[in-house]
Amino acid sequence: MAHEKNPDPLREFHPHNHDHCVSDAMAAAERICASSGARLTPVRRRVLEILLEGHRPMGAYDVLGRLDEEGLGDKPPVAYRALGFLVDHGLAHRIERLNAFIACPHPEAEGHGAAFLICRGCGTVAEVTATLPDLPEGFRVERTTVEAEGLCAACTEKAA
Repeated sequence: MAHEKNPDPLREFHPHNHDHCVSDAMAAAERICASSGARLTPVRRRVLEILLEGHRPMGAYDVLGRLDEEGLGDKPPVAYRALGFLVDHGLAHRIERLNAFIACPHPEAEGHGAAFLICRGCGTVAEVTATLPDLPEGFRVERTTVEAEGLCAACTEKAA
C-alpha cells in the first residue's frame, strides 16, 4: 500500500484527531509485519500502543513501568526487546538526544529519513522527512536522523 503524504506534517503541534493517528499506525504495523513475516506479539503491540498514546518520546524504563502495571513484564529486556523490534521494523524511532523512543507516524514511507523537531517547552516531538544535499556518486545512505531542539509556535507564544 502506498503511503499518502500527511497533509499537516506538523500535526503533532496542533489539535487533531489523535485516534486517527493511532488507528492508522496500528493498521500500518499489521501490514508491515504481515508482509515481512514478523510477529507483532501482544507485548510488541502494547509497546507500540503505549508509544502512540501521545506525540511525546518515552524512555525504555517508562515503557517498562507501563508494561509492569499491566502485568506484561517487569524486567528491562522485555521493554528493550519490544522497542528494538519496533525500531528494526520502522515502526518506532530512537531519539538519541533524549535517549527515548517515539512511534513513527508514517512507517510505510519507504526509505524516509527521520528529522525530529523537539519542543523543549512542552516536550512534543514532530517527525518530518529529512533531506540531504547531493551526495557523492556511489554513496548509499542507510540511515538518516536529524534532531532539532527549539520551541513550537504555542510555546514561543507563551514565552513572549
